[in-house]
Amino acid sequence: MTHRYLPMTETDKKEMLEKIGASSIDELFSDIPEAVRFKGEYNIKPAKPETALLKELTKLAGKNADLRSNSSFLGAGVYDHYMPVIVDHVISRSEFYTAYTPYQPEISQGELQAIFEFQTMICELTGMDVANSSMYDGGTALAEAAMLSAGQTRRKKILISEAVHPESKDVVRSYAKGQYIEVVEIPHKDGITDMDALKEQMDSDTAAVIVQYPNFFGRIEPLKELEEVIHAQKSMFVVSSNPLSLGALTPPGKFGADIVAGDAQPFGIPTAFGGPHCGYFAVTSKLMRKVPGRLVGQTIDEEGRRGFVLTLQAREQHIRRDKATSNICSNQALNALAASVAMTALGKKGVRDIAVQNMQKARYARDQFKKAGFELAFEGPIFNEFVVKLNAPVKEINKSLLDKEIIGGYDLGRSYRSLENHMLVAVTELRTKEEIDTFVKELGDYHA
Repeated sequence: MTHRYLPMTETDKKEMLEKIGASSIDELFSDIPEAVRFKGEYNIKPAKPETALLKELTKLAGKNADLRSNSSFLGAGVYDHYMPVIVDHVISRSEFYTAYTPYQPEISQGELQAIFEFQTMICELTGMDVANSSMYDGGTALAEAAMLSAGQTRRKKILISEAVHPESKDVVRSYAKGQYIEVVEIPHKDGITDMDALKEQMDSDTAAVIVQYPNFFGRIEPLKELEEVIHAQKSMFVVSSNPLSLGALTPPGKFGADIVAGDAQPFGIPTAFGGPHCGYFAVTSKLMRKVPGRLVGQTIDEEGRRGFVLTLQAREQHIRRDKATSNICSNQALNALAASVAMTALGKKGVRDIAVQNMQKARYARDQFKKAGFELAFEGPIFNEFVVKLNAPVKEINKSLLDKEIIGGYDLGRSYRSLENHMLVAVTELRTKEEIDTFVKELGDYHA
């Protein structure tokens, strides 16, 4: 076979040109001046037959350090977790993966119920009253939380912890710029938000304080202490949280959080080079009508049967733009479904068991690093990540680890100048004792 994916014969070209009244392909570009037209040859390989191209692409794909052939200690917001086989089976059904917005509830009950179940499980994990049908990812969900806070309080300053994911902080700043909202970063102290620095910055113009739980360094923020300081100024308490960790940790809702946002990637969503993922957004009941995106509600039809509908539709597609809560007009329904299937397959006990395994294995790894003579950047409670100090650039170390089929941790020097030569290590339930021991051994020459 010599044709490409979409074969087009000379007859096809001729018929199409005749249909639009053009004599040649060159005539289609006649409006573009000759002087600016590209006359050379593109620096790309000649076209290949489909079978030969597939072989070449397969060889190239084989060079990737994937999670099937390598043990990964890389986290920093995207994690290698167990995915029940049933997840792919369900989301591969055409009624889900080809579905569009469920505007017509009478023909979209399956889709709507799946979203409703997602919302319910997110509420149970976070301890919040209401959750929406999902958002693009954790970063944009957090930015929407900041904007909701500013709108609700009519204040123009957001305080965000230095220990929040660096990319999420950038997204918050991008959103805030267009709304003329000031974003002030609160430094960390020993890996958690500096309480004294926070108190100094808190004032009557503070719309919200944003922290992460567990934070970017893996530390557990003291939410109870933070809540008292934040609500004393009638500011909003916003928490970005790994939902899997909430299977073992006390949920932010129990500590008085106003908004909890994050990424559902740990549940049934592959790492996939960083996306697409699925953000979640949960609030207290008083903020229900300010929630961005879609919200599915449960009702009954005229015959008394349970049904599901889109409700409280405050998106720009449904009401005047100046009255809309957000310009987020879509969601990640398929990935939200994947997360729902994973959480359902695991059940409450399974989610807790996996969360506890993450904690236990991370602590074992941390102890092994200590025994091997490594210095930890921060002490204190963690979930499944911690920071190790090394004596060489993390980029170089990770390169050497790949030769041993190990994907090393995140190079914190990329985001924090003060943490040059520090590695953020993630240990999930999938890492075995042998993999952890090998990882520590391979890093043996690099302890500071």
